[in-house]
Amino acid sequence: MAISLHHFHHAFRSHAAAQWALLLAVSVVFVALLEVLHLSAALLLGPMIAGMVLASAGGRIRVNDTVFVATQGIIGCMIARAIPPSILSEVAMKWPIFALGVGSTIVIAALFGWALTRWRVLPGSSAIWGSAPGGAAAMTVMAEAHGADIRLVAFMQYLRVLAVTTVASLVASAVGSAHPVAATIWFPDIEWVSFAETLVLATLGLISSKLFRVRAGALILPLIVGATLSNTGVMHIELPPWLLAASYALLGWAIGLRFTRESLVYCARALPRVFAAILGLIAACAGVGQILAAAAGVDPLTAYLATSPGGLDAVSIIATDSNVDVPFVLSMQFARVLVVLATGPWLARKLSSRRVDSALPP
Repeated sequence: MAISLHHFHHAFRSHAAAQWALLLAVSVVFVALLEVLHLSAALLLGPMIAGMVLASAGGRIRVNDTVFVATQGIIGCMIARAIPPSILSEVAMKWPIFALGVGSTIVIAALFGWALTRWRVLPGSSAIWGSAPGGAAAMTVMAEAHGADIRLVAFMQYLRVLAVTTVASLVASAVGSAHPVAATIWFPDIEWVSFAETLVLATLGLISSKLFRVRAGALILPLIVGATLSNTGVMHIELPPWLLAASYALLGWAIGLRFTRESLVYCARALPRVFAAILGLIAACAGVGQILAAAAGVDPLTAYLATSPGGLDAVSIIATDSNVDVPFVLSMQFARVLVVLATGPWLARKLSSRRVDSALPP
């Protein structure tokens, strides 16, 4: 029996098609479970967990690096599409409020990340990027581009997405502001010219990343160019849900398949302190939100969501399904994303401790 199991395990590890089929099936199961919990990051988190399970069981498949980089261009377009046209006018009219909200949240997150690095809970710059409140997918991609361990950054970012989404949803429900979420239409009618333009923009990000060897360019170029062209009416970013789902799945697999049993054990040991830091970060940002509510004259829930350190997409979904000042929330969130993208590499270099970079098993 032991010999048969050994041969089966060996055959499975050497059969890539079987591994991909199993990975897809397990991903669907995890996505379905997370969707039941109404977790907005389910389409990425489910495949990532499935990848972790397969990798820890001895799977050897990997997402091609070019495909991995290409998904970053799609995510850059997704963020660009979501940036509200009112962001410039909102920031211009209330710049002291935005400076307080954005600056305070970034500083608080950086301090928590520095503490985790200082106490050697996570190695190198991983804790800094893991704490960065700039959108989970974007921060994970940026961290990998700047040499941090993508596994640990994803572990911390998506643990925070889970915590923030749960808390924010409970708060919105408690104050009677939550509305039912509309069902997703996976295959809507497509504006083919806009779709082609969007794919060209994402491809330019990939080309710039490969040509100039700037890893973060695959995300940054589509984000900046897409936001500019979209908000000036030059182009319409067309991203059908099925394409976003595929991109999230590929990104999740690319991260999850890099895990090993040793690295999972490392994350499990760090979990209590990381989770405590995340709860502390949520509480501190909520405190800033209440100060912001008084200073800006907005309702407490609007201020809470505006300063929430969760994933950008998660907060956007909760805000649009609640009775809050949506333009204010989205403008604050996206202003913070832009500041974090600009300052994240510098903060990671300044606050991380290079002495502990080797603490995580490969």
